[in-house]
Amino acid sequence: MFVLIPAFEPGPRLPILIGELRRADPDLEVLVVDDGSGPAFAPVFAAARDEGAQVLAHPANRGKGAALKTGFARIAAERPDADVVTADADGQHTPTDVCRVAEALRTDAADGRSALVLGVRGFRGDVPLRSRVGNAAARGLFRLATGRQVTDTQTGLRGIPSDRLAWALGVPGDGFEYEQRMLLRLSPDGIAAHEVPIDTVYLDRNASSHFRPVRDSLRVLLPVLLFASSSLAAFVVDTVALLLLQALTGWLVPSIVAARLLSASANFLVNRRVVFRAQGGPLVGQAVRYGVLALALLASNIAWMSFLTEHGLALLPAKVVTEGVLSVLSYGVQRSLVFPRMDAAGPPPRPISRPGTPAAAPQAPATAPAPAPHASSTAGVSGPSSTADPADASAPTPTTSDPLTARSTP
Repeated sequence: MFVLIPAFEPGPRLPILIGELRRADPDLEVLVVDDGSGPAFAPVFAAARDEGAQVLAHPANRGKGAALKTGFARIAAERPDADVVTADADGQHTPTDVCRVAEALRTDAADGRSALVLGVRGFRGDVPLRSRVGNAAARGLFRLATGRQVTDTQTGLRGIPSDRLAWALGVPGDGFEYEQRMLLRLSPDGIAAHEVPIDTVYLDRNASSHFRPVRDSLRVLLPVLLFASSSLAAFVVDTVALLLLQALTGWLVPSIVAARLLSASANFLVNRRVVFRAQGGPLVGQAVRYGVLALALLASNIAWMSFLTEHGLALLPAKVVTEGVLSVLSYGVQRSLVFPRMDAAGPPPRPISRPGTPAAAPQAPATAPAPAPHASSTAGVSGPSSTADPADASAPTPTTSDPLTARSTP
């Protein structure tokens, strides 16, 4: 099993952490990716090698997501049966907690389960107010946008089973947003996840972190929030039309159909142009797929509303409950099937690969894209040069060839 640590301009805590990890669990191999820290930090990485870590280097800063993908690609190519624990370089993940996540991966493997393991903080005790409020807001935004409860959306301590490395390489993003997008892809991609409690550690009151939980989470979740706004507007149009038509005619089902046709037409145009930015795609094909989805949702809407109203629930509450459930399903289908972005397609999933049954490693391209400045690669850190567009789902697959220089002990 590997512990993968992306590092940008790390402090002296990094080699100490590596030494403690190696002593706590000799079976752990440590891989550090120097994300363009520069010559001034060479002594830190030399000390990391002295403690037994393998060190890879980006010649320029490319972002935390890019550094993680570089590590994933190297591990998948050389040890495709190895699970990976990702940890931060700033000392906020203790060796005990890293080992706890590693043990959770081993337990999953023994039980035949493949799941992402999240080391989550409880945010109790002496936690900086900025971090406490920011993480609470980020958790709320994530749950509002996805309907999924995650205790710690900013955690960098994660366990990736070997059969999910190809999936992790396909998640878009090169900066800090990569880890958020990984969580956003769990439900649509059918990836299981479970949480392991870890200590909440903030060194120097988290002074080294440039991560802005609310603002940066909003930026990453922008497409989901836009979809929620679009759905809310369509819900208002649909509900007003339904109430008016049902009051005028007394017919429930025809009123549902007419109201849905009106709101769906407006919703299609807004989602195509604003939410998914797919106006460059084939209009007819998108309209046909949206129409099929709308019919399926309409049938579900009619069935659920008829059931709820026949069992005593008033029309308006029945409408709210039904639309809330169906909207979550609708987002995933529209993003994946109705308005797909071809550049967001990740590599095909691999079968579960465990020690003794190695699977083929994902293929890396012959040449790598030119590196560009991105967010800082330390734990949850984003540099001011980060300009990632949340709607841009493109993510070049990292490679262990040209822009990557290996610096490791023999």
